[in-house]
Amino acid sequence: MRAVVNVIFYLLRSGCAWRMLPKDFPPWQTVYEYFARWRDFGTIEKIPEALRAEVRRVAGREATPSAGIIDSQSVRTTKKGGFVVTMPAKK
Repeated sequence: MRAVVNVIFYLLRSGCAWRMLPKDFPPWQTVYEYFARWRDFGTIEKIPEALRAEVRRVAGREATPSAGIIDSQSVRTTKKGGFVVTMPAKK
């Protein structure tokens, strides 16, 4: 099972095609079958949440965060535009 997960990570990182996997990995059909099953059942989406919760538990914190921080670099509010925000032309 660990080899299957490693192959999926390898594919995500390298961007190679399923059929172009190196020979030292399990057959691509086997890995794709697990990937498709996990994708269809929603397991792929649950993995990051489970990992985050486990890392927080190991660190001695609650599994779910109680607050989040969003700064101006993360979220765009409005587009610049109009005469108010443009700089006057140099003469």
